[in-house]
Amino acid sequence: MTEKSRAGVMACRALRPFGTSIFTEMTSLAMKSGAVNLSQGFPDFDGPDELKRAAAEAVWRGPNQYVPSAGLMPLRRALAGKMERFYGVELDPETQITVTSGASEGLAATLLGLLEPEDEVILLEPCYDLYAPIIMRAGARPVYVSLDHPGLGLPREGLEKAFNSRTRAIIINNPLNPSGKVFSDEELDFIGSLCGRFDALAIGDEVYEHLLYNGHSHKTLLAVPSLKDRCLVISSTAKTFSMTGWKVGWVMASPALSEAVRMCHQYLTFCTPGPFQEAMSLGISMGDGYFNELRESYTGKRELLCRALADLGLEVYWPEGTYYASINISGLDFADDLAFCRFLTTEVGVAAIPSSFFWQDRRGGRDLARFCFCKKDETLLEAVSRLRRWRG
Repeated sequence: MTEKSRAGVMACRALRPFGTSIFTEMTSLAMKSGAVNLSQGFPDFDGPDELKRAAAEAVWRGPNQYVPSAGLMPLRRALAGKMERFYGVELDPETQITVTSGASEGLAATLLGLLEPEDEVILLEPCYDLYAPIIMRAGARPVYVSLDHPGLGLPREGLEKAFNSRTRAIIINNPLNPSGKVFSDEELDFIGSLCGRFDALAIGDEVYEHLLYNGHSHKTLLAVPSLKDRCLVISSTAKTFSMTGWKVGWVMASPALSEAVRMCHQYLTFCTPGPFQEAMSLGISMGDGYFNELRESYTGKRELLCRALADLGLEVYWPEGTYYASINISGLDFADDLAFCRFLTTEVGVAAIPSSFFWQDRRGGRDLARFCFCKKDETLLEAVSRLRRWRG
């Protein structure tokens, strides 16, 4: 390849098939169209004022320099306390908790730090679009197993067939984006048994751990006995404290697995900004009142949006967790979900995400569109008003 042709290639071979993220595309289209953005999952409100004050005070007090790569110890201690408080899991903050620049970097540090070329990683579809590009950039191969329709139960026979001697890990997003599914204890135990049999790791993406409804409770992979020493749990403060731009996440695992994550993390971001870590150590330590109010608030937003969509004659899939709800568009006159979401954004003024992008074979989700309800009530009401005019 010549110098000139090398300069014309904008991405490495592993990333070229993925192109621009659908989240970037739909948010950009929403901004150009003046649409209410119910596509990308970020709130249009900030989290607690006391956390913003704590971060600002830390900036002014200084020093604003590098902090330990594994994270500030007050935050790691707070996270260890949170895991024991909510899930009865004891962790050593010194050796088992690594603070990362958001869950995305935590996933990257985990996958790039642990995968070898030709390894396989099982992905349960529908799945977040971040996983496959990182797996392939590491030289490994994603293996897709679709959850059963319509209830998205775990396909035990199909999953068992997907495991083999090359399986390095399986990723479990729980609660699951985009569907809002919450995995049962029995499903997690079954996954644990397969990981044990094939000497594989389980990677838990648990960023929506505090957003569950209808009596569902979260079970972290670290509380699954068979996975205690062969799992890595990734989460962040973004969803729980409505501060997506702060990018404070973490990876929790055994000391040996944590060491692999830290070796990679130090060459990605090295450390996450100290003032945000300091503020979030306060957030993580908040009393039960905050977490209860968060769940109650989102329960109300879920009811507002899902009930309104149903009243418009749309088939709605109410989530068990997360802050996303999906509708079935198969009865509407559109070629697929992408065509529907583009129309909805430009002509109706409400942006949603075409769910087919959460499947390897986009036919798996071509009849679904995902809306997020992590918005102010007035934002949701404006979106409903626009949808009502369209349906009317």
